[in-house]
Amino acid sequence: MSYVYVLATVLLTVYSQLVIKRQVLAAGAFPDDVSGKAHFLLGLLLDPLVISAFIALLLAVVAWMAAMTKLQLSHAYPFTSLAFLLVMLFSNFLFDEPLTTLKVVGAVVVVAGLAIGSQG
Repeated sequence: MSYVYVLATVLLTVYSQLVIKRQVLAAGAFPDDVSGKAHFLLGLLLDPLVISAFIALLLAVVAWMAAMTKLQLSHAYPFTSLAFLLVMLFSNFLFDEPLTTLKVVGAVVVVAGLAIGSQG
């Protein structure tokens, strides 16, 4: 069950990052003036999807605490790198962000590190 909590941590974190990116893109350019910036950020903070992202992050923390009751931190933490991989893939799919050779090589290194780091 502990690995389910780790997976929930990863998926909730990925959800929050993707939703925040989506809503920031939808909000448009960041204003230059101070009052415009404040209004822009307040609008995002009150956006229901952004609020859902904050709730997802809170739930991710709760899931992580549950995982930590059974797993060693040094064993479980490498699995959080899966969030990096998922965000990279979904960013390409949802936002047309480039998936470059260097990013793919980096992802392979992360997966190798996860495989090695999670042993023992």
